[in-house]
Amino acid sequence: MEQFRLMINECIEIGMTSNISSLKALSMRAYHKLEPYNVPSYYKLCAISRAAVILTSRRKSLRRGMPTKSPYVMRRHLTSCYGFKFIGNAIRIPVGHREFFEIELNKHTQEILSDPALRVRSFTLTNTHLSICYSKDVQELECADIAGLDRNLRNITYGNDQHVVKYNLSEAVKIARRTSKIIASFKRKDMRIRKRIASKYGRRQRNRVNQLLHNTTKDIVERAFAKREAIVLEDIRGIRKLYRKGNGQSHRYRGIMNAWSFCEVQRQIEYKAKWKGIPVMRLSKEETMGTSTLCPICGERLLNGQYISRQLWCPSCGMKADRDIVAVLNQSHRGRVRFARSLPCDDKAKGGAAEAMRGNPLRMEVILRVDAPKSSHDKDLTEPKL
Repeated sequence: MEQFRLMINECIEIGMTSNISSLKALSMRAYHKLEPYNVPSYYKLCAISRAAVILTSRRKSLRRGMPTKSPYVMRRHLTSCYGFKFIGNAIRIPVGHREFFEIELNKHTQEILSDPALRVRSFTLTNTHLSICYSKDVQELECADIAGLDRNLRNITYGNDQHVVKYNLSEAVKIARRTSKIIASFKRKDMRIRKRIASKYGRRQRNRVNQLLHNTTKDIVERAFAKREAIVLEDIRGIRKLYRKGNGQSHRYRGIMNAWSFCEVQRQIEYKAKWKGIPVMRLSKEETMGTSTLCPICGERLLNGQYISRQLWCPSCGMKADRDIVAVLNQSHRGRVRFARSLPCDDKAKGGAAEAMRGNPLRMEVILRVDAPKSSHDKDLTEPKL
C-alpha cells in the first residue's frame, strides 16, 4: 500500500511537470519510470490511472477559476481491478511474485457476491477498510404509472392518486440538534483538538442520519418496484440560499435547515432505482413551481387552514389535504404531462397520457449497466464488510 501511494505521487509529479492529464499521455511518460518499484505491473497501471483522475479533476477546477493546491496522496491504500480472486470464503490479493494476502469475508458479503448476475470489477484496500466494487446488467422496468416524491425537513412523502405514504424523519432533526449542543459544549482552548473532536461527532451524525434515510429510500424503491411506478423528483437546487447569514433568521434555525440532507435522499433514490431498473424523472424549475400551493384537481391557488398550518383547502372545489400530499399529487400529474408531450402525434391521438401510461414512460432499448455504490466501513481486516 505504501508503494502504491508513492507511485501515485510520482505519477502526479510527472503529470504536473509535463502539463499532461490524459491517461494515454501519462502512461507513456510514467510507466518506465516506475520500474524501480518491485510490484506487479498491473498495480503500476492502476496507479497511473488513479493519478490521471486526480490531475483531470485539478484541471477542471483550474478552468472554473477555483484555487487548488498541488495534489498529494497521504493515505496508504491499494486499488486494482486485476489479479485478485475469490477462493472459498476469502479474497486473495497478490502482493508480489507468487505471494498473496487473503482476507476472509463475512456471511453478508458472501451472500451478495454469490449472485451470478454480479460482476466484481475492482477492490480498494486500506489499513482499516476493504471496498469491493461490483456491477450487473439491469433490464429497465416497464412502468404502469408515475408517483411523486416530496422531500421535507421532517418527512418524506411518496405517492400519486392511488396511494400516498408519509415517512417521519423527525429523528434526523433531533440528531442534528443533539450534535450541535454537544459540539457547542466543548471548552478546550486548543482549536486543533476541538476540530478533531467536532469532526468525530459530525461523522457520527452523518452515519446515523444516513441510516435513517437508507431505510426510508429502500422502502420507497421497493414500493415503486412492486407497483411498477416511475419516480418523479422535484428540483430544489439553490434552496441553501434561503438560509444564509443576513436573511433575518436565527443561527439555530439556519443550522437545522443547512443540516437537511435532501441531496442524500436524491442520491440514494437514484442509485437504488437504477439497481432495480426503475425510471427516475427530474422536474425542471418551471415544472416544480407551485407544487405545494396549487390544487391538483382544478389548479386554483390553495389557502391555509384555519387551525392547522399545513392543512390546505381549495376555495373553488373545496378540496382539503395536507400540503405534502398536494405536492406529490402535483408532481405525479406533471410527470404524466411531460411524458404526454414527449409522445409522437399518433400516440397522443390514441388516448393521451392516460392511455400511454400502459407502456413504459422512459423505455430504453439498451440494457443498462449499473454499478453498486462503493461503500466501506471501519472493521477488522480479518472480517471485511460491504
